[in-house]
Amino acid sequence: MRVAIVMGSTSDLSKVESAVDILKNYGVKVDVRCLSAHRAHEALSEFIDEANHNGTEVFIAAAGMAAALPGVVASQTVLPVIGVPIAGSQLDGMDALFSIVQMPPGIPVATVSINGSKNAAYLALQIMSVKHEDIKEKLWQHREEMKQAAEKANQEMIEKFN
Repeated sequence: MRVAIVMGSTSDLSKVESAVDILKNYGVKVDVRCLSAHRAHEALSEFIDEANHNGTEVFIAAAGMAAALPGVVASQTVLPVIGVPIAGSQLDGMDALFSIVQMPPGIPVATVSINGSKNAAYLALQIMSVKHEDIKEKLWQHREEMKQAAEKANQEMIEKFN
């Protein structure tokens, strides 16, 4: 069980670390790199090629502004790629979001919300749960915990205001 996470800049790390933590909590090996599609394209291609052959099951690619990174990754693999648009420009991440979702036919990138690395991790886990029953069971357990927390919060509101 392995996921590759690549970001375009070290400034993206604080927005990606929660995804690493979630995946590791599920027992997934995570390979993390900072490789710009524009400034380190050869090293990026080497990393993608390595991941294509080392058991990686999903890529998560986080980038801001022009956000070419997820598309470049997707162009060099047939593994699922999840794009995370990162806010960091005057356009607050909308530029990155539009860049990532506008991929040409045949080179898809699944895209989560701006700064949505937690959902990228959960989507990666859901993709991997097709093959890994233990991940599927942990995801169901997590959903139950979220349901219980929501019901508890509702009960606290009822008690406070009624």
